[in-house]
Amino acid sequence: MSKPKSPRRVADNEALAVGTQIRGSAQKLNLVAGLIRGKKAEDAMNILSFSRKGMAVEAKKVLASAIANAENNHNLDVDALVVAEASVGKSISMKRWHARGRGKSTRIIKPFSRLRIVVREAEEA
Repeated sequence: MSKPKSPRRVADNEALAVGTQIRGSAQKLNLVAGLIRGKKAEDAMNILSFSRKGMAVEAKKVLASAIANAENNHNLDVDALVVAEASVGKSISMKRWHARGRGKSTRIIKPFSRLRIVVREAEEA
């Protein structure tokens, strides 16, 4: 006996991709995610390709994965895809120590973030 299949967390005309451990703060990643929310998938890829922000590289990988999931797993039309949702959250934080003067040390926190992108097939208007 196996456990029952979990229900889809997105609609039938949507596809999802999640980047779980993106090195950098959620605040910086959210600035990049704000650039692509509500845009067409092709326009969003262009925006991320030419963005000067370092987090745009990781966001582009997750967006490309969402587009590939839509095409291969859900048989959606790639030309009609729109970025329906781009949400950012915190993941783990690595704690490190840095030696300082007079035998003291300070804490260094290296944050990781989580990016969830949902693409939706837009209806013909």
